[in-house]
Amino acid sequence: MHVPDGFINAPVSAVTGVIAAGAVAVSLRGARRELDERTAPLAGLVAAFIFAVQMLNFPVAAGTSGHLLGGALAAILVGPYTGVLCVSVVLLMQGVLFADGGLTALGVNITDMAIVTTVVAYLTFRGLVKVLPRGRRSITVSAFVAALISVPAAAVAFTFIYALGGTTDVSIGKVATAMVGVHVLIGIGEAAITALTVGAVIAVRPDLVYGARGLTQKLKLRVGGELVDVPAAEAPTPVAAPSHRKVWIAGLVASLVLAGFVSFYASADPDGLEKVAHDKGIDKKAEEHASSDSPLADYGVKDIADARISGGLAGVIGVGVTVVAGTAVFWSLRRRRTADTGPASTATVSDPTSENA
Repeated sequence: MHVPDGFINAPVSAVTGVIAAGAVAVSLRGARRELDERTAPLAGLVAAFIFAVQMLNFPVAAGTSGHLLGGALAAILVGPYTGVLCVSVVLLMQGVLFADGGLTALGVNITDMAIVTTVVAYLTFRGLVKVLPRGRRSITVSAFVAALISVPAAAVAFTFIYALGGTTDVSIGKVATAMVGVHVLIGIGEAAITALTVGAVIAVRPDLVYGARGLTQKLKLRVGGELVDVPAAEAPTPVAAPSHRKVWIAGLVASLVLAGFVSFYASADPDGLEKVAHDKGIDKKAEEHASSDSPLADYGVKDIADARISGGLAGVIGVGVTVVAGTAVFWSLRRRRTADTGPASTATVSDPTSENA
């Protein structure tokens, strides 16, 4: 669903750019609360994993493919604010380095693929986990449904944006029907990937899944025919938190394998937006990407003739750049949080008379 340059006119692109910038600013502040010793090391890895899996287009209908959007996955694993930033980092890397998604349409893409998918998915997820029985299975089921809903929601959002600023005269009703129809099918693939990934992390390290926090079922005893909560036990002696290193290495290796090797076998059919744009005439005024001469344009390394090597190397480079960029952003936010809550800042806030001491 990467919108290229020329699909949306300049005024609406500018407005979505402002919306995206505002949402990213809010997310930067919100992520400082979400990023702790568990989520900070993994947030950059989540961005890299989303980049890798987005290279794996899967067939959904005759002549049409789809790929992960990633908003639901990121929100559930590392939190909604951090999730918006993860997908935004991926979109920025794709637009600048790989000519995937227009640069003037970056605001449209962040609004649609980062903000809408993450917000819709996380609200759906939180609503489901509140009504379903607490447990790992409920987390996985909720992740599946949240991801499934988030993709057609993004399709509806694109249709709305196109209705406001589309550059071709096309029936909005036909666009909406085609976009939602194909992206419901893509949503099934998104849901499967999200549920499998969340389920795998929960099976190994449930403490690393942001969306699963605070969902442990309290033990109850039957007293006089009624169920009552078991009294809280004394707090155990603090122990060192388990290392994230094994999970981080496993996730990075998986991302490199997916982008560097498995991506060669991805479907070559146009994705949902490309197919609808071609069939309905939305792409009549599409413009050449400003980075079309990038050495990594179209997910291939320039001057390498072998398609397998070219695409695989581009994928590995993309994963590396994304994990470095994402990790730099999230560790910076984590350090700012630590500085803001350190002893010096705490003393300043808690002792307003310290200046007069």
